[in-house]
Amino acid sequence: MPHTDPLRARWHTTLLAARPADAEPVDPAPYGENLLARWAEPQRRYHDTAHLAAVLDHIDVLEQYADAPDLVRLAAWFHDAVYYPDRSENEERSARLAQRALEEAGLSPQDIAEVVRLVRLTVTHAPEEGDANGAVLCDADLAILAAAPEAYAAYAAAVREEYAFVPGEAFRSGRAEVLSQLLALPRLFRTPYGEREWETTARENLEAELTLLTA
Repeated sequence: MPHTDPLRARWHTTLLAARPADAEPVDPAPYGENLLARWAEPQRRYHDTAHLAAVLDHIDVLEQYADAPDLVRLAAWFHDAVYYPDRSENEERSARLAQRALEEAGLSPQDIAEVVRLVRLTVTHAPEEGDANGAVLCDADLAILAAAPEAYAAYAAAVREEYAFVPGEAFRSGRAEVLSQLLALPRLFRTPYGEREWETTARENLEAELTLLTA
């Protein structure tokens, strides 16, 4: 389970920072251990603790654009907390988990609602104009698309491993459709940093993978 000790510290800091100053004391550890156990489940090849750490790192880069960076970080912790590649309701189940856990942890109702909204937004990665928190979370989650070629290839291979139960031709067809939909978007990234630093490289990576899939 890579990165778990730093991740434990980050969870502790983020949860306590997000709670109201007058909230009853709470121990962040049980919540963090539950989440880390989920992120380390054996069916994960890409959506694992390394991915969680990377998303949090990218939020650190983008936090100046967020209205509530700590809520965005909490959403990152929960956004793939429930993840089974053969099921379609992962984001909704992750959102419900966030609702339950953050109520117990003493966050305000409005902050819980924002975290839950952000988790559900990762279904589409399409924040509305002016949704600063959504833009930061979605850009951080999609930043892997702008990785160096070797890292991008490792990402694509890990995604294929997660979907090992899908026959080759069906996977290639489905993956090509996903890549084509991404390339058809007017922009992949919504923050100024993401658009400036990641957009071009991400499109080059997507086009290269699509070419391999359809050759």
